[in-house]
Amino acid sequence: MGRLILARSVLALVSLLAVSIIIFWCVEWLPGDAASRILGRDATAASLAVLRHKLHLDLPASVRYLHWLGGVFRGDFGVSLVADRPVLSYVWGRAANTLTLAGFVLALYAPLSIGLGLWTAVSRGRTADHIVSILVLIGMCVPEYVIGILLMIAFALALPWFPPLALIDQVHDFFGLVHVLFLPTVTLTAAMTAYAVRLMRENLIDVLESGYVQMARLKGLPRWRVLLWHALPNALGPALNVTALNIAWLMGGIVVVETVFNFPGLGRLLVDSISLKDVPVILAASLLLTVVYVLCNFLADVASLLLNPKLRAAA
Repeated sequence: MGRLILARSVLALVSLLAVSIIIFWCVEWLPGDAASRILGRDATAASLAVLRHKLHLDLPASVRYLHWLGGVFRGDFGVSLVADRPVLSYVWGRAANTLTLAGFVLALYAPLSIGLGLWTAVSRGRTADHIVSILVLIGMCVPEYVIGILLMIAFALALPWFPPLALIDQVHDFFGLVHVLFLPTVTLTAAMTAYAVRLMRENLIDVLESGYVQMARLKGLPRWRVLLWHALPNALGPALNVTALNIAWLMGGIVVVETVFNFPGLGRLLVDSISLKDVPVILAASLLLTVVYVLCNFLADVASLLLNPKLRAAA
């Protein structure tokens, strides 16, 4: 376990450095710069020169990257070129909103994926299994923004039970937060759960047909104990890896859902910053998403080792 933590830590640092280099140069190759985006089409050459000097855009790209990297080692991620605010506080405000939404989604995702996976595996070939499998296939095929629009039409327009816009900044209590985030939470949960249920079902069917599960049944153990203590832990490994990928996607890949519900999250901030070529914000948000991705995969690997003795022995 110690070697695993050390190896993943070194890999994480290398990944962060590589991501920062790739993102910086990809943004650098985009046409225009932050000064031209801020001043617009009516900007004069003199005003552009003044603003570029103020934002240090007149320096070579390599110098600007090394200056930013040196600031990162000192804990300074710079100042937003557009908002003129410290990048850390600017990005963290949006990331906190996304983390709040992610918390609600995971609170529904975990019991639904495990419960439906167990149910469909145990009742495979029956009517309930067919119904859930059809719903899962629909959830895998329909884009999340379509689900969001349908939910908005049904529960915000036809039945005005929930607000169509997730204006989280205007909420001051927990129940109001649940009310405002209900529609985007259900939208993202439906998109995430479909893949996990499908994978969970297939893994559980294989585990339930294995020799040690059959032996546990022959010993006369209760059915619930065979499922929860013998079958489920060994089927959770691949599902945990999918969950890690889902969490990484949830942190940064929900731009469309955030746009549909006007949610001020990290994904929308990243897209807006790219359109304005706000390089410090883009780099900070990208590194944060990379950290989440690496951490989720690391935790999934550790959980798989703890749940599966065979993997621990191989490691």
